[in-house]
Amino acid sequence: MTSDIPLQVLGGISAREFLRDYWQKRPLLIRQAIPGFVSPISPDELAGLSLEEEVESRLVIEHGEQPWELRRGPFTDETYQNLPERDWTLLVQAVDQFVPEVAELLEHFRFLPSWRIDDVMISYAAPGGGVGPHFDNYDVFLLQGYGKRRWRIGQMCDSASPLMKHPDLRILADFQDSDDWVLEPGDMLYLPPRLAHLGTAVDECMTYSVGFRAPSAAEVLTHFTDFLAQFLPDEERYGDADISPCDDPSQIQRDALERLKALIQEHMGDERLLLTWFGQFMTEPRYPELVAGTEIPEEELLAGLQEGAILIRNPSARLAWSEMDGDLVLFASGQSRLLPGKLRELLKLVCSAEALHFANLEGWLADEDGCQLIWQLVQQGSLEFADE
Repeated sequence: MTSDIPLQVLGGISAREFLRDYWQKRPLLIRQAIPGFVSPISPDELAGLSLEEEVESRLVIEHGEQPWELRRGPFTDETYQNLPERDWTLLVQAVDQFVPEVAELLEHFRFLPSWRIDDVMISYAAPGGGVGPHFDNYDVFLLQGYGKRRWRIGQMCDSASPLMKHPDLRILADFQDSDDWVLEPGDMLYLPPRLAHLGTAVDECMTYSVGFRAPSAAEVLTHFTDFLAQFLPDEERYGDADISPCDDPSQIQRDALERLKALIQEHMGDERLLLTWFGQFMTEPRYPELVAGTEIPEEELLAGLQEGAILIRNPSARLAWSEMDGDLVLFASGQSRLLPGKLRELLKLVCSAEALHFANLEGWLADEDGCQLIWQLVQQGSLEFADE
């Protein structure tokens, strides 16, 4: 089985071993996870991205009476001209959506569900730069891309862990370091959720952070119930037919609670609606405005593919698929489509292929449902022409 094959990116252990022994349990240091790794983006190019309006970026500067100052982008050239020589960090989110060579790094993590991956954040730090001791509520792989960074690992934390008083940053007031490593280009550190860590640039350095989507219980309950409410008629309400006479009219009896629980469970237990919500929620683009559709007649799309046009996934789009009771469901950038079972292999192709073209779509384009699906994804914006 492929899950039992040793993987270089995991330090020579298999995906099965990693998921069993480390995933969401304990950290793993991997020397030369990507041997000879050379960052596909330079510090100047990363800074250039932070000047763009559509790119999410932050600067964390350590100085003076306030140890960590947070500034939010977009920035200007003047911003960088006025920075000190050391003790500051630039963080740029979702670089994989803007630099294809960065997106290619995600191929190393194909042993995990693609719909769980959030983005690739890249940080540049001047010597001494860092963002303070902190913890994340999600898994993260930290790949050293340039220079050296020292990582110190601390205790497991939770919402009760004391934090420093800071208006913008969640910096731990107490950090109990237990392990200490210096990472060089190609080295990688996996950290499970809630593990305290502190990264400090030994010299000028860049770190790639592959983060994962992990909705909180509060988010699941809030968003799912909002989604569910769209399908419930106003006349469906709490009822108490065949109620018994009460001895004390001001007391809420146990049977009222049982009726309320039954009302909630009747709808919360609808697996089809739960799957529909979850697929849409987990494929919601980080930047929905970048998933813009293309108005093109279906015949024109078909003709273009026959003439050699190539379709690729919009870098900001997210795709996943599932099945329920024999039906197939495609989730594309926060939307869902119910599809016939005959399109199973097409769904796999659409969700995983680097490019779609006439050669790998020919059989499907002859099928009305298959052709319309490709056309709808182009219209929606999840697929786009390679030259756009």
